[in-house]
Amino acid sequence: MLCAQASAAMEKLVVEYAKSGRATCKHCNTVIAKGSVRLGSVTKDRGHDNTKWHHPVCFVKNSPKSMDAAKLAGFTDLKDSDRDALGALTVCTTDIEPSDKHDDKRIRIDVASASSEKEQKGQVLLPGLSLDSLISFDLSQLSTTYKDACLPKGWKSFSSVIFHETEKLQASEKIAAFDFDGCLVKTDIRRTGAHAWSLLFPSIPEKFQKYHDDGYKLVIFSNESNIDRWKNSRQKAVDSKLGRVEGFLELLKVPVQTFISCGREGTGDACRKPSPGMWHLMEKHLNDGIPIDKESSFYVGDAAGRKGDHSAADIGFAKDVGVKFLLPEEVF
Repeated sequence: MLCAQASAAMEKLVVEYAKSGRATCKHCNTVIAKGSVRLGSVTKDRGHDNTKWHHPVCFVKNSPKSMDAAKLAGFTDLKDSDRDALGALTVCTTDIEPSDKHDDKRIRIDVASASSEKEQKGQVLLPGLSLDSLISFDLSQLSTTYKDACLPKGWKSFSSVIFHETEKLQASEKIAAFDFDGCLVKTDIRRTGAHAWSLLFPSIPEKFQKYHDDGYKLVIFSNESNIDRWKNSRQKAVDSKLGRVEGFLELLKVPVQTFISCGREGTGDACRKPSPGMWHLMEKHLNDGIPIDKESSFYVGDAAGRKGDHSAADIGFAKDVGVKFLLPEEVF
């Protein structure tokens, strides 16, 4: 359910991808980025439509009543991941102080994994990354630190996400995406350190090279909440996870793009799998503007909700993104 503006003069609400970067949000007065999701309140002025555009979160936070997001004009034209994220926005206006500051991301969202019947529905306060912060992402917002931890050379952070691109990485309409722990490498939660990993399947380097030769962009999407949880040892957690990834990438010798979500489970972070935020960030802002062919793309992960699996986060991620899901043993 999406909160909507209740006004006698308003006749309808519309949603679309911004056609340019010229429009500004009527609540926060900042630019709505070209290609990002925007909401419009349409009224009649002397027989002509007058549309006021808003960032989704700004619109939600300043709206007193609710309506079904699926009934918005243009909703069916959005990509699956954007429809899911927009439809998940629910607001109790008594919980949120309206604000003109666009960086206030404290909204309520419905947290429910589409892939796991075991996960309970409920409302949680979103502490960090939201759909709106993703669609308004700008390269100037990148940092070389994550909170109080320094990142190795080549790594950057944005809100709760840390990412890295190896040299000679090429954008592509075809994406071959993978989980990391339990999919590409074997790790142990009782062991820490950059070298505490081993290759899970000996065929992985050969397979990655083949996908690269076939024109795929190789991408890793991994959850790592320890980086956020270990407040007193955050640098250790960063060095451990990123060191393992760097060791793996050195073994491959092919260009790879890596995204690590530090969001904690149960916080509603838009970039913690199964939520599709990391894919959204890659597709919208870090693929050189090339549209992705989801029919040709796929995601490989071990968390498939099977008996003995730690979760269904990977299969849920693939479902929310709208790409084929494969198990590591099927690929390697």
